[in-house]
Amino acid sequence: MSVGRSRLAALRRRVASALDRLEATFGRPRLGRELPPLDELILTILSQSTSDANRDRAYASLRRRFPTWEEVLTARRGDLEKAIRVGGLSLTKSAVIQAALRRIVTDQGRLSLDVLRRMPAPEARRYLMSFKGVGQKTAACVLLFACGREVFPVDTHIHRVTRRLGWVPAKADAGRSHAILGDLIPTGRFLTAHVNLITLGRRLCRPRAPDCPACPLRGSCPHAGRSTRVKGARRAGSAGVAVSREAGPAWRSTRSRLY
Repeated sequence: MSVGRSRLAALRRRVASALDRLEATFGRPRLGRELPPLDELILTILSQSTSDANRDRAYASLRRRFPTWEEVLTARRGDLEKAIRVGGLSLTKSAVIQAALRRIVTDQGRLSLDVLRRMPAPEARRYLMSFKGVGQKTAACVLLFACGREVFPVDTHIHRVTRRLGWVPAKADAGRSHAILGDLIPTGRFLTAHVNLITLGRRLCRPRAPDCPACPLRGSCPHAGRSTRVKGARRAGSAGVAVSREAGPAWRSTRSRLY
């Protein structure tokens, strides 16, 4: 086995072990919704740049005001914007939603995306991403949640967490993270990995002031190791205490375990 393949195999084992620890901490989440692919697409569009709570409020408001997708397609833009306003960016999202519905009618002859369930996953992803306003994350969410495909969506929390963990390069963009993580996450664990990594990012691995001591992955996280050393050095400096030579080997030992 080449060095590159050996490192990849080691990283995959590390990822699988980390997912085990997350499941031990957060449990094995179950999908709380089962929507048709078209419904999932609209829900995911509404989720962009807002909270889950506001996404759900916007979706519920939309379905109350327009019970069918045909009604959404033919709605006045102002009425549609008003129906989804609680989710934010209603001007942009209303345009994206109606453009998607028009495209689906043209392509499929009806307002349905059930065809995605019969397409190979790469083809289905490419088709969804050809829609205006639909990127990799939105396409992956539709395929994972509504079609049960082995596709891994990467949101801002997962992007941050996995870069800190060293699963993807620190300077990787979201597109590269999707490709890398789709290859690293074990088959059959895409849903639980997606939900638990988001939970980790929201509760502990926050953008600012991450709670590294409480993190179940701290022992294998380079960021947690650096954070601990920096905080320790700051405390020592603020107390006017010089770091002794005896502390050096312990720091090197910690670094070797983390990297």
